[in-house]
Amino acid sequence: MAINWFPGHMHKAQKEIKEILPQIDVVIEVCDARLPFSSENPMITEIRGDIPLIKILNKSDLADPAKTQLWLEYLESQKNVKAIALTTDNPSVAKTLPSLIRKLVPSKNETGKQINVVIMGIPNVGKSTLLNTLVGKAKAKVGNEPAVTKGQQRIRLDEGLYLYDTPGMLWPKIINENSGYRLAITSAVKDTAFDHEDIAAFAGEYLLANYPDRLQERYQLKELPETEVELLEEIGRRRGCVRSGGRIDLHKAAAILINEIRDKTLGEITFETPDMIEVETLYFIEQEAKKVAAREAKKTARGRGRKNKR
Repeated sequence: MAINWFPGHMHKAQKEIKEILPQIDVVIEVCDARLPFSSENPMITEIRGDIPLIKILNKSDLADPAKTQLWLEYLESQKNVKAIALTTDNPSVAKTLPSLIRKLVPSKNETGKQINVVIMGIPNVGKSTLLNTLVGKAKAKVGNEPAVTKGQQRIRLDEGLYLYDTPGMLWPKIINENSGYRLAITSAVKDTAFDHEDIAAFAGEYLLANYPDRLQERYQLKELPETEVELLEEIGRRRGCVRSGGRIDLHKAAAILINEIRDKTLGEITFETPDMIEVETLYFIEQEAKKVAAREAKKTARGRGRKNKR
């Protein structure tokens, strides 16, 4: 599913980030631990260069612990990257960030020198809540809807340590269609941007393959359905989502599944692993290359057609 959702304030934030990067010493990117790849912003990778990066896997209490550990090891293997898993209810780890920041730029960890840090993240990933924990007071506006932070702000974290906060940013187009689905499942994009049944079908297919026991226990299924559509129908029957004539209201069943994923009723779930992403990345790169080649072929054909008419 391709999502195109790039409000004007996000475009402005991207320009502002590029302007301040020359004076930034450390970048903090907040991701969702349930989808560390799909919730990272590729624009950040492109524009930060060799600046040290602290990758925070937030909401790790909602994610599968074993898969979170895989992601931490994978991210730590990358150049100039430190990875940390944070939970929504344990601020103690977050408060160690100033110390880690200073270790990443030892040349500036001296009295009289200033360290500038920028914190980034896609909408609704918990960035503002983390910022409030670091600051100790509600200086960043926090809300349940994606993209509530709409202006850049500079905050003094510690003596000589300054943090630039930025609005949550999605990128202009999500090429990996699977990432689009995952972002929708975890509410990184507004519910109005997608179809519940489509998203629930994607989630159902993944859960049937990776967390079948959770589904059986939660929805009291004697046997697992073979397809995601059959799963939604079974959920609908057991939750009373039945229309006149005995038809299942798939929209209501889909909403139930999505909500129970989001509120952790189905337990700790992670929707991607490093190995899975490597395969997907190669696939979508190939698909994009084919699209580009097809467009170029059409241009060439049109050019020949015009030439032959002369």
